[in-house]
Amino acid sequence: MADKYIIRVTAGSDYNIDNHVVVPVNSHETVNISNDLIEADINVRVQNYGGLPRNSPTTSPYFLLEPHAANDDQYSLAIRFTPKRPTTRSRQGSPRSAVGSQHPSRGSAAPDAPVSNSEVPKEEKGEDGTSISDEDDMLEDEAGGISGHDLQFGNDFDHPIRDRLPPGFSYAMNIVKWWIDPGLDGDPYADMPYLYGPGLSSFNCVHVGAGEHDAEKGGLHFEEGGDEDGLRDRRAIGAPDGAKERKKWALAKDSKDRWIFEYGRTYCVDFCNPYLDFSEFALRLPGFTLPIMKYWDGQGLRAHRKRSHTLRYVLRNRATGETYLVILFSLYLKEDVNEDGSLKPAAVEAKREDQEMAKQAGKITTREEEGAPTEDSGGDGDDVD
Repeated sequence: MADKYIIRVTAGSDYNIDNHVVVPVNSHETVNISNDLIEADINVRVQNYGGLPRNSPTTSPYFLLEPHAANDDQYSLAIRFTPKRPTTRSRQGSPRSAVGSQHPSRGSAAPDAPVSNSEVPKEEKGEDGTSISDEDDMLEDEAGGISGHDLQFGNDFDHPIRDRLPPGFSYAMNIVKWWIDPGLDGDPYADMPYLYGPGLSSFNCVHVGAGEHDAEKGGLHFEEGGDEDGLRDRRAIGAPDGAKERKKWALAKDSKDRWIFEYGRTYCVDFCNPYLDFSEFALRLPGFTLPIMKYWDGQGLRAHRKRSHTLRYVLRNRATGETYLVILFSLYLKEDVNEDGSLKPAAVEAKREDQEMAKQAGKITTREEEGAPTEDSGGDGDDVD
């Protein structure tokens, strides 16, 4: 089944794919994403890549570097970002997700609790009558940045996938949470499933500073730690210098309390692993391999054949529900893609179906729809030929 599809990767600052740009996978050239909340440059690398744009490199020099060569990493999402202090306009225009939106001082939902974000909960009020969401905003503003609790990274979907989760899924999740990312939380059985983790413990590499861009190393390149000031500030709050040690340290509440992603300061992060093989569409965990093509995006739930499928990585704020960055892996039937890489009408219609689901889920706002660029302005467009 996998050989019938081709991958296209896009990125944007929200869920609206019409606002996205196509990512040149395995190119050293970065894609810039900017909105009222963040300025970001990204590189996406995939081993044995055979997707769009046509004639993309099948690999990147990144995979020859350590520790990626020794780890046999299969993909990488490298992000250099600078958080911006939110304005009233940006917060009024951003949808607030009902999932995982508690402030750390109020605790979080139990991992196995059924959570639905099909409708936004009524706004909570504090003792002084101030809304809880406004309190979150004020706490962040006073801190001068985003709490280590609240910068989340992970996957979400706009529709149920519980009826198409493969045999052994619970076992696979236990492996992921025990062996790979103990900070991961979410509900794959919800109406709109999600799996998020605090970026501080989920990212394989966290570098406080601008890092470097080196074409011979595949583009964005940085190591765990930071520049001189970044290392000094990490050590001042007790953050270890090593990646493995920092990930373990970041699981503690006190550690996340101390870490602030400061407004106006640049950070570099890398999310990479050997577990998801995009060339074979297989999940390869320690002692467990799962072909995922027929389960991708819950496609078996469709009453009719779905011609595209998506896997979405999201950088977001847990406390406010604001979206900073979306990286979208879309699968299209090869027969629905032109030789020049543009989408045929059937693929465009499939993309619009995905858009409609995101809209119904409340993840695309009216403002984002109005702000969607035309094809000439650099957006993803409909690519019809």
